[in-house]
Amino acid sequence: MVGLTSAVGVVGFLSELDSELQIFALRKLNEEIDKLWTDVVGSIGDVEALYEDPQFPERELAALVAAKVYYNLQEYNESMMFALGAGRLFNIDNEGEFEDTIISKCVDTYIALSDSAPSTDFNQPPTQLNTAFPSTTNGASSTSASLASPTMPFSQATLPSRSLLSRQDSTTTFDPAAQGGNPTIPGSLAPATAQQRGILRPLQQLIDQLFERCFREKRYRQVVGIAVEARNFKVLRRAIIRASEDEKKEKNFNKDGLGQAEELLDYLLGICMDIVQERGLRQELLKLILDLLRDIPLPDVFSIAKCIVYLDESSLASKLLVDLVNTGGPRKLAEAYQIAFDLYNNSSQDFLRRVRQGLSKPEEPLRNPAMTEADKMDEDKAEGAQETDRLLQDSAKSDTTPSSAANGAVTASMDPKTLEALKKITEILQGKVSIALSAEFLFRHNHADKAILTKLKDSLEARNSIFHTAVTLSCGFMNAGTLNDSFYRDNLEWLGKAVNWSKFTATASLGVIHRGNLGAGQRILQPYLPKENSNSPSSVYSQGGALYAMGLIYANHETDALDNIRNHFKKASEEVVQHGGALGLGVAGMATGDDGIYEDLKGVLYTDSALNGEAVGIAMGLIMLGTGNIRALEDMIQYAHDTQHEKIVRGLGLGMALIMYGRQEGADELVTGLLEDPDPILRYGGIQTLALAYCGTGSNKAVRKLLHVAVSDVSDDVRRYAVMSLGFILFRKPKSVPRMVELLSESYNPHVRYGAAMALGISCAGTGLDEAIDLLEPMIKDPTDFVRQGALIALSMIMIQQNEAMNPKVGSVRKTLQKAIGDRHEDAMTKFGSAIALGIIDAGGRNCTISLQTQTGNLNMPGVVGMAVFTQYWYWFPLTHFLSLSFVPTSVIALDQDMEIPDFKYHSATRPSLFDYPPEQETKTEDAPEKVKTAVLSTTAQAKRRAQKKEKQQRRESMEIDQTPTAPKSSEGDKMDTDESAVKTEDDKDSAKPNSGKPDADKKEGEERKDATDKLEGLKKKMEREKVGYDIENMSRVVPAQLKFISFPDKRYQPVKKATGGVILMNDTTPEEPKKLMEMKRKIPAPQTANAPQQAENSDQEAAAATETARGSGVAEAAGVLTAVDEGGEGEEDADLPREFEYHSDEDHEEL
Repeated sequence: MVGLTSAVGVVGFLSELDSELQIFALRKLNEEIDKLWTDVVGSIGDVEALYEDPQFPERELAALVAAKVYYNLQEYNESMMFALGAGRLFNIDNEGEFEDTIISKCVDTYIALSDSAPSTDFNQPPTQLNTAFPSTTNGASSTSASLASPTMPFSQATLPSRSLLSRQDSTTTFDPAAQGGNPTIPGSLAPATAQQRGILRPLQQLIDQLFERCFREKRYRQVVGIAVEARNFKVLRRAIIRASEDEKKEKNFNKDGLGQAEELLDYLLGICMDIVQERGLRQELLKLILDLLRDIPLPDVFSIAKCIVYLDESSLASKLLVDLVNTGGPRKLAEAYQIAFDLYNNSSQDFLRRVRQGLSKPEEPLRNPAMTEADKMDEDKAEGAQETDRLLQDSAKSDTTPSSAANGAVTASMDPKTLEALKKITEILQGKVSIALSAEFLFRHNHADKAILTKLKDSLEARNSIFHTAVTLSCGFMNAGTLNDSFYRDNLEWLGKAVNWSKFTATASLGVIHRGNLGAGQRILQPYLPKENSNSPSSVYSQGGALYAMGLIYANHETDALDNIRNHFKKASEEVVQHGGALGLGVAGMATGDDGIYEDLKGVLYTDSALNGEAVGIAMGLIMLGTGNIRALEDMIQYAHDTQHEKIVRGLGLGMALIMYGRQEGADELVTGLLEDPDPILRYGGIQTLALAYCGTGSNKAVRKLLHVAVSDVSDDVRRYAVMSLGFILFRKPKSVPRMVELLSESYNPHVRYGAAMALGISCAGTGLDEAIDLLEPMIKDPTDFVRQGALIALSMIMIQQNEAMNPKVGSVRKTLQKAIGDRHEDAMTKFGSAIALGIIDAGGRNCTISLQTQTGNLNMPGVVGMAVFTQYWYWFPLTHFLSLSFVPTSVIALDQDMEIPDFKYHSATRPSLFDYPPEQETKTEDAPEKVKTAVLSTTAQAKRRAQKKEKQQRRESMEIDQTPTAPKSSEGDKMDTDESAVKTEDDKDSAKPNSGKPDADKKEGEERKDATDKLEGLKKKMEREKVGYDIENMSRVVPAQLKFISFPDKRYQPVKKATGGVILMNDTTPEEPKKLMEMKRKIPAPQTANAPQQAENSDQEAAAATETARGSGVAEAAGVLTAVDEGGEGEEDADLPREFEYHSDEDHEEL
């Protein structure tokens, strides 16, 4: 049948009184509406009137026709409302553009109208922050006033327009009671209009139909995504339970052995941790995940642990570990150990302390410790599911159990195996095992190139303190954690040139080199530490540096060393010693929240010493790291306004930022107050607070604020750090940063350019990202010296753990760094940056990378803090050592369930040279300087010839031998002769012309470029000849990019979770067979008691004995140099200023 070509006649039937004609017209129009809708637009009022007539029998048909007309008019909201009025005639199962568009609009409207937003009471502190700041623009007066809806990452191009993350940010509190639901999605229907038109009920029915269709088609992820955006936890629970029920009926598992419900929970956890940026919503989702896990067969215990860490539920963590140990079986024990390692890598010291306390007093033994032979083998899925159900049910009950009941159990009722397992878990949570294994790996595979340090030392004048400091910093980074301090032993004369703060920095670098040497750390530093009753004076700078070094050795590891540093800090009267002690206290006591240490630091702060105040302010923030302590913030804000010292204000600003680490919306009020302060140093602190509070979130709100400040603030310091902070916010999305800072890197302001360079280095560290390198390469030749410095440091961060097979530009970058060192015309700041960069690019003996997140995806708290404090080297060089906290060993260390290191191999499905170590620098013998040609006068030549002739004549006469004399070569007139050994050719003369230097330089550069090309071609040919795939010994270097190629073909040892870097627990499938273990090359001395350092303080003889027994003779020999008092007398009053003198010009003399 031929279709209609015009709807004019049919539209006329709509005005007839006969309903049959009207129905006929609507049916015809509905069939041909896509072609004839232009003819219907003029009569759309008649169609709407039929829909609104309650007596009309086909109201739904009229609504459907009206919906299609409005759809073609692109009035999608009106179209959606009429489509909802069409009822059963609007079939969501039909596949078409109209149906898809209406369903999309319905989902948007459903999300916008959702009233199921979670409560945010847990984000609100019990007391308000008395900041003494002016109120915010919207009248907010508490820390809860800046809670905002989830914000999207910077790039909107990767997200659908209707996504929750693409909503406009609101500056008001996200409170459903106050705002009537979620913020409106752009383009969606207003809530008031929806209520007035009465579409809520049909909308809910359509969404229910949509969810049911998704369930039938096993598209559970779509339901989960909509439910998360709508904050509808009932739908979330329904979707996961439905997936679990379907799984039990069909028994379907994916290729990884995961069920549908478990896979769905893993997907939800990924959304929660990586996409959702509102802290309140994230916590509610994590609580829901933990609650749902009891109904899921074989849940991922590692995901459970990840949720527990974020929720700060230490009691649940203790419960989980105890239950896994009590469950029995080698695999469950290995899982418990693996979770303990993950907890240590992802948690603060305070959280780990509470977990250890929960282990020492568990609530009750939930399992029968006796195991059968079947228990020792891998449990089947059904049995594991039952055990996990009971585990989670008990965990849920323990959440409401009073703490007194949880601490009433007696560990004596446990069997010896359980007690031994809990003891090992406690040692893991203390960090002893992880630190010892990392130190063994770095010691075993140290590939530090000593020739680079030697060239650094020879190229930079040691009498210049900035150059001496640069070499010590580079040495510390290059040997970080390797215990290799031989460079100091071999260069004692050079080391002795360190004075004052250079000596402080050199001593502190020992802490970087010996980081993790828990057993001998205090004995190593004993000769440097302050002594009360000592007959031999020692430098206060080495004493302060030693306390700083001790903090670096025991960084983020609460031991008796913390008490030792605290005792020295309290007894110290010298400002330099207090300065080093404060930094050491902050690093060693990071995130402990210790009120006693905080009060000690505050007491020194109130002495109003500029030198101490900066270090104390930073240390106070480190102690209270991430706690959001209101009392500490009020103290610091008040004193920042009272003091007149800029250094103190700067230290307090960074301290406040550290306290708000990871607080996100909870820090908004403090950020607003600091950014509105007239003092630029406090505004600088506000930017730091914003960067650390939203670190790694990719928050669009934070990015917009930083970009606004970067182009509007009047202070160059504030603008510089605002751009730099983009790296902290977006380091999880490194590819988005080069595009964002591209224009900023070309700014007229050198401070903005420097910030852009450092932002690239922070966000793209260890990635070798080509886009970032392309932006940094022109900045190496920037006219401003500190911009070149920042570009070189950023390049080294990006190129760390990269070789020429991974990135061909590594060789040129290394040559650039070394060339800047040897260039006599280069500025001191650029040389300083090059020296640091050479240490960073080879950090940890070429076995470390820089990472601000852990292997499991959580924030690397020490890494973020270390990077944040490192950026303050701009003002104070000793803070550069903090970067060592960001160094993460690139290793894979496999342990079995007995916590032993089996000697076996795993497989890498790549060519060996792809991820190999960079080659060591070729030590070329430098060409001897060209001998200067000696000019010989003609008269001198004649005199020499006469003397030679006379001498020969005398010899003949004395020997009475007749010989035919040989006439000397005649000279051409009085022409000037030259020495034969230094005769110049014409070409040499031409090369000596002034304009000949440039062609030689171009020729040399061309030869270097040709050599690099030839080397790259040779590397490619070598890789082509190599066989793909090779075996790697356990405890070997595996860079992050290589992890996806690692597999474990050994059938005996299988990992308990997906392989990541660091420590991996292996399940020994044949534990009864004998096994071969790896031998530890680094001998670990027994840890000393807490009283040992104090007993050694009062005796020089004991200090000397400690020096001899110290690990590494380099430290012992350097002690005699670094502890010596500088000439001129440290601590003495400064000499009087010279008197003023008058300068008389020549004119004055003439007048006289």
